[in-house]
Amino acid sequence: MQPRYNWQWIEAQTAQAIEVWHDSVSPRLGAGPRFTRSEQRLREKAYDEGMRAVEREVRRTPRSQPERIATQERITAAFARFAATALGLEAEAVHLLTHDFLPVGTQLGRWARRFDPDLGRADILQACRNAWTACGLQPLLGDRPELTPSILGYSLLYPYSDNYLDRTDVSRETKLRFSERFRDRLRGEALAVLDQREAAIWALVQLIEEQYPRMLYPLVFDSLLAIHRAQEESLAQLRSGSRCSDADLLRLTCAKGGSSLLADACLAHGSLTQEESRFSFEWGLLLQLGDDLQDVHEDLQRGSVTLFSRAAALGTPLDGLTRQLLCFSERVGARMDNLPHGTMTLKSLMKMSWRSLILGAVANAREFFSPGFFEEAECRSQFRFKFLRSRQKRSMRRQGLYASVFDALVEGPAEEDLETSLPDYRLASLLEEDVESAALSAAV
Repeated sequence: MQPRYNWQWIEAQTAQAIEVWHDSVSPRLGAGPRFTRSEQRLREKAYDEGMRAVEREVRRTPRSQPERIATQERITAAFARFAATALGLEAEAVHLLTHDFLPVGTQLGRWARRFDPDLGRADILQACRNAWTACGLQPLLGDRPELTPSILGYSLLYPYSDNYLDRTDVSRETKLRFSERFRDRLRGEALAVLDQREAAIWALVQLIEEQYPRMLYPLVFDSLLAIHRAQEESLAQLRSGSRCSDADLLRLTCAKGGSSLLADACLAHGSLTQEESRFSFEWGLLLQLGDDLQDVHEDLQRGSVTLFSRAAALGTPLDGLTRQLLCFSERVGARMDNLPHGTMTLKSLMKMSWRSLILGAVANAREFFSPGFFEEAECRSQFRFKFLRSRQKRSMRRQGLYASVFDALVEGPAEEDLETSLPDYRLASLLEEDVESAALSAAV
């Protein structure tokens, strides 16, 4: 029987994952594919053609629901052509992206906009990234990928909770009070809502409770409490700054990243085997370290301490840490291959996405790498690093256009045709209910 995910279990799993991380030190850059300049340029051409096709579609203004649906279908088809050529994917992998993962994002976006019209695009996209990860776990755990109430609820918690705790204009005392009440709600306590943020969070937790009753699925709520505690310890680490040793920093990073993906896995399936738990935890560390490498510029600017920002601040090239991360991703991939569920196509797609995350981060942080490493890493990328940087700058200049792409995809059908598999929660209605309840209690 799988043990409960108490903090002792999290610490033991953290120690195991750190051991794998240390064993991943390597002088090589991993076993990923290499690309010639001509192969990279061919993929870049397909990338640009795909983006132009999408841009043409969003410049049109559909006037009816059939036209809107046709526009969405053409955008999806353009993305499929891009994925096949620019990313070199086979038909099965393209089908996974366009018919399984992309609909998860559009459905989440539509639900989120109904739930809270004030929720921004960036917040919804952040939630989508987590939902895609959780839905990627589903086939690896024996389920079909779909947006469930619990995955929806957990993914949307990020904009309301983590982003709030990361704000610099909120006092430490206010954050602590919020964190304590959030923990009590995760434990199942019935707390009256104090503000709109709590109304949203309480409702999202309720989505999880409705799919996974606490008495039947204790591991789900163990995992939620674990990531909450890991987040609190991570905030304490940020306050301690340079006083935190490299070993403590790695332990905190591992606990936070591992607990986050452990929660995703529990919400995807309800319960896990020991091997599934370990894989999920190590995948979480991989993604956390990948995010830290991606955010090295921002972390240096705001004083956030990670393994990568600390090394960069000391003037140490990030070559060794990045080689270690790529080799660690191969170790995690090997553990994924041993899982009994999930097709090889899906598993290969996952590994490709991990490499792309890491190599894309290298492309945007040239000043932190030696010239030799940078050149070697570029040969492993499907696109030239100069191309990636230029297209990122272009996307920043065209944010309005890409916002239109987002709107075109998440703009839902008529109200009567909306999905019925997800509860129709609306934040405004929930707030009205809370106000009425509070008024009634005061009168009594």
